[in-house]
Amino acid sequence: MNNTHPISKDLIYVGVSDRRTALFENVYPIPRGVSYNSYVLLDKKTALLDTADVTVSEQFFENMSAALGGRPLDYLIVNHMEPDHAALIAPLLLRYPQATVVCTAKAALMLEQFLGTQASRLQTVKEGDTLSLGRHNLVFTMAPMVHWPEVMMTYDQTDKVLFSADAFGTFGALSGNLYADEVNFETEWLDDARRYFINIVGKYGQPVQTVLKKAAALDIKMICPLHGPVWRSNLEWFIGKHDVWSKYEPENKGVVIIYGSIYGHTESAALRLGTLLAQRGVKGIKAYDASRTHVSELVSECFRASHIVLASSTYNNGIFTPMENLLADLKAHDWKRRSVALIENGTWAATSGKLMRAELEQMKEITILGEMVSLKSAATPAQEEQLAALADEIAKTL
Repeated sequence: MNNTHPISKDLIYVGVSDRRTALFENVYPIPRGVSYNSYVLLDKKTALLDTADVTVSEQFFENMSAALGGRPLDYLIVNHMEPDHAALIAPLLLRYPQATVVCTAKAALMLEQFLGTQASRLQTVKEGDTLSLGRHNLVFTMAPMVHWPEVMMTYDQTDKVLFSADAFGTFGALSGNLYADEVNFETEWLDDARRYFINIVGKYGQPVQTVLKKAAALDIKMICPLHGPVWRSNLEWFIGKHDVWSKYEPENKGVVIIYGSIYGHTESAALRLGTLLAQRGVKGIKAYDASRTHVSELVSECFRASHIVLASSTYNNGIFTPMENLLADLKAHDWKRRSVALIENGTWAATSGKLMRAELEQMKEITILGEMVSLKSAATPAQEEQLAALADEIAKTL
């Protein structure tokens, strides 16, 4: 049975949601699933904007057939060549051999790499090129490194719709409601949108800023991303979130405590610091066990908040491995412009604090707050004063 969703009299959503895949890109947990969005535009000529992941092929082709209603497919527009959107190009072209593939020159090279051959009908486009389907006039704008080098976006000048590739997407499967204004996005979707952006696109802040400037010059009434809900209202709010994220600015003034604790003593000190912060009026404190929380969530939270506390046991004379992995991931995502406080622990040689500081010093615009609290196996009653002094230092900078 097909499961299409009409967006307008000419535009039909033919995407598919996936609740079976556990890891997106085989690395990021997606407990709420993910959608692979695809759109059919009907005019004198027909166009499909991107395909979908191989895991949803049966449903995708049922949707495609229903949307076209027996008409031929004239154009396949490839905004992004990553396999979760391009894996079905080859079987699509077997079904619709007359279709012309429209993509960037770099995407054409990737098409040959993935398929082993070029499409029989191929049209490469560059910045500002147009394609008329009849009533609809499509304009192509390049979006390299958001987050692959071949990416472009397609803007329908007629209905003022931006097909934004992976930009403005989010984790999370759709449950029938297609539009962001039909769900409680801020409370139920925003965390996944942030985690999606930060972990997948976050390293490429400057290219995102370039694309946002291009988008600002367009009269956009709707954004159709490749993952997550379609945006037809409150676009400025969601675009504003991406502006903040891509500038590496804190989204919220607040404290996130992340601890790597082997037997619980480092955890105890970190959580005591949280209580001392609360007693000083700090609200919205979040605490995470680095051993039990996926690093993608920790990275997202480190981008969200202005102040981070890192508390780590010493392990094999180094940083406890979950904390070490977090610092490596933060560095890889060009994390910057944050205030950080440190707690270390070690029974015979507490070295984790010095090593964490060394990692942070390789990052940009990171401010180390107060005196590091150094534990010997477990916090002593006398160290309550040190934790209180650190809480004072954090609180006064909020």
